[in-house]
Amino acid sequence: MSIIKSKIRTIPNWPKEGIMFRDITSLLLDPEGLALTVGTFVARYQNAGITKVAAIEARGFITGAAVAFQLGVGFVPVRKKGKLPGEVISQEYALEYGTDKIEIHSDSITKEDRVLIMDDLVATGGTLTAAIQLIQKLGGDIYEAGVIIDLPDLGGSKKIREDFKLNVFSICEFEGH
Repeated sequence: MSIIKSKIRTIPNWPKEGIMFRDITSLLLDPEGLALTVGTFVARYQNAGITKVAAIEARGFITGAAVAFQLGVGFVPVRKKGKLPGEVISQEYALEYGTDKIEIHSDSITKEDRVLIMDDLVATGGTLTAAIQLIQKLGGDIYEAGVIIDLPDLGGSKKIREDFKLNVFSICEFEGH
């Protein structure tokens, strides 16, 4: 959607040289942009039988919680290691230099759940892949992954479609890194 894409600012060379950071805070500051973004997701998923929205820390929480609220379903936070109290399961994923882990409460998703996974952006797909693996460990039926931005040149959405046979819906795409 060109209106939503036009409200996302690009910050060159952040967090390091050569990166074109796609910053959704400018989109979130705009009432029309925020409403269009949440409304686009809600319209897509309102008749999909979703029972939980699992969203990835931290920017995924913003639209994920709003979409869960609008759909009238539960919200599941997918957090970085050590941020959730109680019993969790974790999944390691690759970073550019090293690895990290994300976690989910072990009782947050059941085999009866139809889950929508949300994040702000898919780049290489590492974090999204780890979230998919966590939900699969708990037996959840993943309907789709929904993101505001896809960076197709980095191959994450293609990898997820090929490796998991799971669609990645994005509202807009940006070329390059």
